[in-house]
Amino acid sequence: MRNVFGDTNIHIDLLADRPPFSKFAVSIFDLAEKHKAKLFTSSHSYATTHYLLKKYMGEKELRVVLYSLLDFIDIISIDLSIIKKSLLSNHKDFEDAIQIFAAGSIKSLDFIVTRNIKDFKDAGVTVLPPDELIHFL
Repeated sequence: MRNVFGDTNIHIDLLADRPPFSKFAVSIFDLAEKHKAKLFTSSHSYATTHYLLKKYMGEKELRVVLYSLLDFIDIISIDLSIIKKSLLSNHKDFEDAIQIFAAGSIKSLDFIVTRNIKDFKDAGVTVLPPDELIHFL
């Protein structure tokens, strides 16, 4: 089983059903359900997903959906150490730095999956778009 850290856009693609990206997000979560991948994300990413999707879904429905995804995703807490590392890093975008350092806290991480590959250079792990990741799982 591969350990995969998912960026916020993957969760939004899945839940908002954004074509053509959603089909790859669905495939990734299907592979997690089949125990071919162990998915992770940050608490920051989960909160951001909620914030962005509440404009398109009712609060109650959104909470139910996000809760159900917890069967397939482990949440990495954003703590003081991750915030400090992110602030002191050379990554251009602070939010991406948080994601990178959260991902870096996972033992035996295989991949980060995102549609914003350029924002994750120097992440210290292989970063793939969702359409390529499914071939490795």
